[in-house]
Amino acid sequence: MPSVAANPIPSLENLMTDMTQDALEIAGVRYRSRLLVGTGKYKDLDETGRAIEASGAEIVTVAIRRTNIGQNPDEPNLLDVVPPDRYTILPNTAGCYTAEEAVRTCRLARELLDGHKLVKLEVLADQKTLFPNVVETLKAAEVLIKDGFDVMVYTSDDPIIARELAAMGCVAVMPLAGLIGSGMGICNPWNLRIILEEATVPVLVDAGVGTASDATIAMELGCAGVLMNSAIAHADHPVLMAQAMHHAVVAGRAAYLAGRMPRKLYASASSPLDGTLR
Repeated sequence: MPSVAANPIPSLENLMTDMTQDALEIAGVRYRSRLLVGTGKYKDLDETGRAIEASGAEIVTVAIRRTNIGQNPDEPNLLDVVPPDRYTILPNTAGCYTAEEAVRTCRLARELLDGHKLVKLEVLADQKTLFPNVVETLKAAEVLIKDGFDVMVYTSDDPIIARELAAMGCVAVMPLAGLIGSGMGICNPWNLRIILEEATVPVLVDAGVGTASDATIAMELGCAGVLMNSAIAHADHPVLMAQAMHHAVVAGRAAYLAGRMPRKLYASASSPLDGTLR
């Protein structure tokens, strides 16, 4: 009979060490945090900075068409509260409805950020739903990749489109969980499962997260990370919600790595009955 020492139970310390080494890798760069956050919709820049700090995020996405990062010298600069020496700035193309607009916006971001290559591509179909226009998204992705950009791409939860974007060379695919700003959570986990099964690049849920449990579910499904803005900025207490989202993503990732118990139709005893006195 093997001794207990032959099959040691991993200590909590060892498990936590494994978690600290479990990094998110995007375009060859490793990040400790798997939570990515936006910078819009806060009441002011002070709240923006405090919420982002509380989230523990290392990648912060910025809408170039709506946010001043130096192009307007007489206006408050977002980079004063989100300094590039502390955060990876992820320019995004929010507000673009054509491939041409999106490509032009990414090139502007590259100029403003001294040759920065990592961008988040989103090309929207209409103002009512903010659903992605996948045809224009594919066009823009092809141009940007050829132009040397590292493209993280917002897309629908269509597994075929996600597969095509990864095959083109996008460094991360970001299917929506629900419509942008809806807070509806993961509306179609089945499509997301297919995308994750076929993934050759990191898959991050983008859009639709409403509260901490939504973020945890995304991570438990196996997503590499979660990007959110409205869920934090529109909360009654954004800084507190940012903290909650941080813990939710960490917990979801740990649960995914731990492996959940199988679902059973009927109950089973918590303690084994074999060998007990009758």
